[in-house]
Amino acid sequence: MSDSKIYMEALKSDIRAALANKKAFACPIAMRVAWHASGTYDKTDGTGGSDGATMRFEPEISDEANEGLLIVRDMLHEVKEKYPELSEADVWTLAGSLAIEFMGGPEVPHRFGRVDDEDGSRCPAHGRLPDASQGAEHLREVFYRMGFNDRDIVALSGGHTVGRCHKVRSGYDGAWTHNSLEFDNSYFKNLVNLEWKPREWDGEFQYTDTDTETLVMLPTDMALIEDDQFRPFAELYARDQEAFFEDFKNAYARLMALGCPEKCDPFKTAAKAVVADKASAEFREFAMHGSVEYMRRIADEADVHGIEESSGRNALHKAAFWGHEEAVRYLVEECKLDLNVQDFNGDTALHDAARFDHQQIVQTLLAAGADAGIVNHRGKSAAQVANDYKKPGVVKLIDEATREPVLEES
Repeated sequence: MSDSKIYMEALKSDIRAALANKKAFACPIAMRVAWHASGTYDKTDGTGGSDGATMRFEPEISDEANEGLLIVRDMLHEVKEKYPELSEADVWTLAGSLAIEFMGGPEVPHRFGRVDDEDGSRCPAHGRLPDASQGAEHLREVFYRMGFNDRDIVALSGGHTVGRCHKVRSGYDGAWTHNSLEFDNSYFKNLVNLEWKPREWDGEFQYTDTDTETLVMLPTDMALIEDDQFRPFAELYARDQEAFFEDFKNAYARLMALGCPEKCDPFKTAAKAVVADKASAEFREFAMHGSVEYMRRIADEADVHGIEESSGRNALHKAAFWGHEEAVRYLVEECKLDLNVQDFNGDTALHDAARFDHQQIVQTLLAAGADAGIVNHRGKSAAQVANDYKKPGVVKLIDEATREPVLEES
């Protein structure tokens, strides 16, 4: 397994632990946070969308449609702290996408590249998110503004298959399905096959099923079976869960990328990335295994200086980490890699070599001019890392290499 896959599996595990634990199961609301952060996009002027994570600021944070959602931001706080190289916008959208998978839904493609704004100057105006009290034309107005079509509208509405309404937040109450923590096509089965009637209660106008009177449908939900163009898609998803999953994952992935740099769009960048990055990724992989012969074979077609997007690590990091002396010399002496590149944790190749007592590599890096004074995100220099891991030989090497020479008196 490559380092990038290991990184993603670790990140995925940490997000799962943050959203699903002994205190709470917050996957439905995580899905909606990402949805609401992205669903403000306007294709006419390019404003809105998840880029910038502007939901952190006024006035977006006070939009009634976002009531109670930012509890997820706090739940993901430790994930953001552990992965400082990721923007909050990337963490939100990835968590929303993974939440769907965690609940049994499809695997939603996602790519990084969003950048957090420092203030709310780019916050979109209120009113861009769907108003559940309205009907089909309102849904078209909202979703067409983002660039979606009728099929997309129905597919994305299927997100209501998980979670529930809370009167204290939205004025509505109840769940759309009896298994509200499982992502499947129950929402469409209920919508199409059950009989619905207005609910008599003291909250917002909504519908309940005539059988158990425990389920909920909102006016925007009912529009999916009342509108002649929407209904065929609702019926399709009610009878074919695979069709729903396929359409939902594609629409949700596109939603996450609206208003973001092109590299965030998995459909626009995937093909390019495969072609452009394959050789560079293979080069780093060979460096990790110390396979200098294979590194030489593809050096001309690879970007030998390339940095792994997910971890910030280059080939030198990987060779130094695993103690491959010949590979390190090749990268330093022939490929002329930057010795002081810092990865997602702020570590240089010297930090990695010091941690694992690779003394010959430490000497090679120091002789080539590696900066021993660089500190990582924990505030540790390579010598301090070596000291923490009880590697006195490395500490001595660095100390000797960095000690100021004593001038003899003439």
